[in-house]
Amino acid sequence: MIGLPDTITACLFDLDGVLTGTAAQHREAWKRTFDDFLRARDGDAFSPFTDADYASYVDGRPRADGVRTFLSSRGIELPEGNPGDDIDAATVNGVGNRKNQLVLKIIEEEGVTPYPGSVRYLEAAKAAGLRIGVVTSSANGAKVLDAADLTRFVEARIDGIVIVERGLRGKPAPDSFLAGAEAFGVSPEHAAVFEDALAGVQAGKEGRFGYVVGVNRAHQAGELLAHGADVVVDDLAELLEDEK
Repeated sequence: MIGLPDTITACLFDLDGVLTGTAAQHREAWKRTFDDFLRARDGDAFSPFTDADYASYVDGRPRADGVRTFLSSRGIELPEGNPGDDIDAATVNGVGNRKNQLVLKIIEEEGVTPYPGSVRYLEAAKAAGLRIGVVTSSANGAKVLDAADLTRFVEARIDGIVIVERGLRGKPAPDSFLAGAEAFGVSPEHAAVFEDALAGVQAGKEGRFGYVVGVNRAHQAGELLAHGADVVVDDLAELLEDEK
């Protein structure tokens, strides 16, 4: 009684914005990072990073992909650099490392709070005997799960570290979600994807998953449906309430 088709045996949850409120912290870190970069580069012609930019080019994607995709939208191309690049380096990795330093600082200062409705849903899914996995582009997935006291629910985690190690394509490609299903030994049609990012919902659709739940944290219900969500909710607890 958790609002999913009877054929679903595994649930694959995005983390930031679906289980925890950390999407807002990521968005803040990206804005500060890109605004500082663009202001130094463009001077009086500076045009700030917007919420629309975040939704279109960054949200849900691996860090380096987000840097490339957004900067490309502004006609900017940077060398890749190396993963250990200094945060002031004018490279894809340098910009990404600057963002990661900022988001970790913000999370340390503000903490991590899970959405109460998401915790209720995880409890219900576990009680129903469904397998629970987390699929996130963030390399900080383990830290965030621990800080939010959600690790106890998670049987498999595909995060930014795993994505790089395995050479998986980032969302909107379905690779990371397919890896999550594979971890449970289930085919995609027997797994449900839970996503707040347009890129993540698209990944669920392209992977032909059995059910794609769009979580409307950014007032983009129509866009989530257009990108492939089977249903859109403002909070995961609504799926439980629908069954009452």
